[in-house]
Amino acid sequence: MNRTRKLLDELVSGKITVDEAEKQLKTLTLDSIGELAMIDVDRGSRSGIPEIVFGESKDAKEIVQIVEGMLKSQDAVLVTRMTQEKMDFLLTSIKDAEIEAFGKSPILTALVSRADWSVSTAGKIAVITAGTSDIPYAKEAEALAKLVGVEVLSYYDVGVSGIHRLIEPIKEIVSKDVDALIVFAGMEGALPTVVAALVDIPVIGVPVPTGYGFGGKGETALASMLQSCSPGLAVVNIGNGLGAASVASLIAKRAAKNRS
Repeated sequence: MNRTRKLLDELVSGKITVDEAEKQLKTLTLDSIGELAMIDVDRGSRSGIPEIVFGESKDAKEIVQIVEGMLKSQDAVLVTRMTQEKMDFLLTSIKDAEIEAFGKSPILTALVSRADWSVSTAGKIAVITAGTSDIPYAKEAEALAKLVGVEVLSYYDVGVSGIHRLIEPIKEIVSKDVDALIVFAGMEGALPTVVAALVDIPVIGVPVPTGYGFGGKGETALASMLQSCSPGLAVVNIGNGLGAASVASLIAKRAAKNRS
């Protein structure tokens, strides 16, 4: 339950007075963790995507301190872009919480939740990777979808170098009425264009920094996707699986809301 709804329930039930509710409302949206971070604790209920901890630029102790602070006001926290060392420190430092790991170092994502946390599922997205090198980025997207309660269908290593491998995933995606697709590809980044040409579903392309020599850090894949001739394809920045998952999840949840 988000903090705003909890506050309203307590007010209606008489657990708190109007004056107490007014005081809490003034400090409802922001929560400071020492001098380290200012957390937007109401972002999830306001925008649909809660605040995420970006672990790459923080040391292990800072990550633990922030996560522990966030768990005081919310049931689950996502930490992205961690090395194995940071993940190990998190696993040994956070007590009385469930921690699920996604991906691999240094693109490890952790979903840290209270033991009684659960989220109702609404909407459905599919995640497709061109190659196995794209999977850690896809896992980051899957973690975000799980956090916000969106079902994920995953299909790995079905790139254009063996394009026949794409046939069955596309059939299943269409038959299961998926609301949005995220397609990860490095090298020349062709797969999102192909997929967008085969389905009437919004496709979000994620360029992945894998390849050889010139343009091999995702620049070629990004340029290729931006120049795609397939309508229905949108593109995020290099390696931004989190951003792609945010958009896809919002589409899926909106579609589910309209169906119901």
